[in-house]
Amino acid sequence: MTNEDRKTAAESRYWVGSVARAAEVLEALASAEPGTGMSVTEVASRCGLSKSAAFSTLYTLRHYGLVADDGEGMNRRYRLGMGLTRLGWRAQTQISLRDIARPVLAELTRETGYASRLAVDESDQAVVIDQIENRERIQVDLRMGARELPHCTGLGKALLAEMPDRQVLEVLKRVGMPRRTDRTITDPKTLLAHLRDVRTLGYALDDEEDAEGVFCVGSALRNHRGECVGAISITGVNVDVPTWRQQELGRAVRDAAVEISQRLGYVAAS
Repeated sequence: MTNEDRKTAAESRYWVGSVARAAEVLEALASAEPGTGMSVTEVASRCGLSKSAAFSTLYTLRHYGLVADDGEGMNRRYRLGMGLTRLGWRAQTQISLRDIARPVLAELTRETGYASRLAVDESDQAVVIDQIENRERIQVDLRMGARELPHCTGLGKALLAEMPDRQVLEVLKRVGMPRRTDRTITDPKTLLAHLRDVRTLGYALDDEEDAEGVFCVGSALRNHRGECVGAISITGVNVDVPTWRQQELGRAVRDAAVEISQRLGYVAAS
């Protein structure tokens, strides 16, 4: 929160100063180097508080397990408490993937003009759990709850690309690689090579591999632990969509997937 944002919020009649002070103290402790902690004096200086105000806030937060301390007297150091871990875990369990993804999907559909979808992995297939339809005259028949094969769809390939090759082969062995169109990849080695490109690009393209005249671009979603929790895609009628446009759409889907992942708490490795 910027100083201007703080000033605006503080002017509200709903602003509770003691709660704001506690939040500022927690933010200060979060900025400390791992394993070092902070003294009362350092917390007070960082937050612009008196030492007595900083101490009373730390004391209260410690009572709820949100702050922990080590040492005695002048050597006492404060750090974030494990109670925050419990609250963080509860916050994650209350997050709805659909609620987080929907506004981003709506913007993706508005930006690209194509219907967008959200899917999760279930029994080795991508199962659509939400979608945003476009308003074009020509519509692709999309159904909620539809199951998509992993080897020939944008959603399915995006999910496969998050797996190591050994696991991909196990999935293909269970599900098979039926030919859907003349463009369907039915050879495991060819698909593995294709998935390496998907990992590099950050998106998967189904160029009439599942249904003739239909293309789909998918990208995977990750949670705060970096785990794949689903995928999003856009789908449309392939009316002479040039390669440069497919790449442009791929980047748009990839960027939307990154935004959703960040809202889920994912932080990319630097």
